[in-house]
Amino acid sequence: MIEMDIRGIVLDPITNMPIVVLQSKETDDILSIWIGVFEANAISMKLENIHMPRPMTYDLMVNLIENLSADISYILINDLNDNTYYAEIVLNKDGQEIRIDSRPSDAINLAIRKNVPIFVEERVLQEYKKDIQSEVDENELEEWIKSLKPEDFES
Repeated sequence: MIEMDIRGIVLDPITNMPIVVLQSKETDDILSIWIGVFEANAISMKLENIHMPRPMTYDLMVNLIENLSADISYILINDLNDNTYYAEIVLNKDGQEIRIDSRPSDAINLAIRKNVPIFVEERVLQEYKKDIQSEVDENELEEWIKSLKPEDFES
């Protein structure tokens, strides 16, 4: 498993859909996942420390988990199938590990609210890199990553 940080949210210049960009804590490897507008907005609001007066959906989910005496240990992006990513939210309840199937965007939203690690299976990252290399010249991708500016991550 490779631990990742959230680099930010950018918009796909062609589809105008949000992309969450994750980067390995130890290397320059990145993983870009296209996500929904509402999920991107929730991630951006949390990253920018914008607080709502009432709990939003992901805050509610965290409250439910905590009130059931469980903790979120970490999240894991564990599969890539037909351009769809899969994730698990890994909970700990009374020493027992509980894995819950999740969309990556929902799992990431919970991870940033509880400040828990975000992991990606190495094979998922390798498959992403293979797919992206077949679609985009590696130099173009590297130049795109280097060209990102802080304002590109604003929603």
